[in-house]
Amino acid sequence: MTSNASAPLLDIRGLKTYFFTEDGVVKAVDGVDLHVHPGEILGLVGESGCGKSVTSLSVLRLVDEPGRIVAGEVWFEGQNLLALSEAEMSHIRGNRISMIFQQPKSSLNPVFTIGDQIAEVFQVHQGLKKKRAWAEAVELLRLVGLPDPESKAHAYPHQLSGGQAQRVMIAMALALRPTLLIADEPTTALDVTIQAQIMDLILDLRARFNTAVILISHDLGLIAEAADRVAVMYAGRIVEQAPVRELFAAPHHPYTQGLIASVPVLGRVQDRLATIPGTVPNLVDLPPGCRFAPRCVARQEHDLTICTEDEPDLLPVAEGHRVRCWLYAPQPASSSPEGRA
Repeated sequence: MTSNASAPLLDIRGLKTYFFTEDGVVKAVDGVDLHVHPGEILGLVGESGCGKSVTSLSVLRLVDEPGRIVAGEVWFEGQNLLALSEAEMSHIRGNRISMIFQQPKSSLNPVFTIGDQIAEVFQVHQGLKKKRAWAEAVELLRLVGLPDPESKAHAYPHQLSGGQAQRVMIAMALALRPTLLIADEPTTALDVTIQAQIMDLILDLRARFNTAVILISHDLGLIAEAADRVAVMYAGRIVEQAPVRELFAAPHHPYTQGLIASVPVLGRVQDRLATIPGTVPNLVDLPPGCRFAPRCVARQEHDLTICTEDEPDLLPVAEGHRVRCWLYAPQPASSSPEGRA
């Protein structure tokens, strides 16, 4: 685990990314604050559609129309990425910040060999000659554990398995030794054995090069095993942040508690898994107050009317642990609901 004594490598402040559709404005990311330190693995979790992937694409300024970053700052190595020209941003993408996408085969060009695609990274960003770039590509394939890398470099994407394609994507992402790697569901659709190998590879490369990682996943077991800190997203907002052990040992936000309770535990007999009642809100027509309030059992138990009127800030509850919930807001003793933390 990395030390947080250093200044953040990435510091996202008040990020808002909206999609302007015929049905209305989709507030996919709506005021997100996040930071990542050098060498740290930050887990970003939440249900599908909560804004995890859009947050990562916003960092790289890869949001397509009708999406648009409408507010905020993204500070990386002392520069606000949202203020850079496209040429300056192109130099940072793949060079200082790399991303592993969810579907590796769809991210590879089907008409070029694996070796050509990796070699191009070295040719474009470092100006290497083709022969030297090819040799570097083969060495990278060896580094990520692809068997017979000299032969595989001549293969086309359709000739690779899902696990092999993911290794190729990791090789491309790490080609220029980025200081930040964004891994968006890097083990989705892979079998359990390959998932473990891919995560071991990412952890090994973090250890070798002190690369910071934003690990986006809905797999809480994966996050618990790999991350140093965790940020939980719900409906475009961060609702809880904490060191990984503290978050899983003492989750505070009712949504986080629901997510963790819904995960089956090996060796524990359960008649049925816990579920979170209700549905995720429509991002075009968000409820007033706390966005989780319509689904929150704790709000009903404590009879908190403020939850449907105003949205709380991220409130500190312990060292490095913050939660967006009125249950933890300072209140006069006489009005504090029993059991309030």
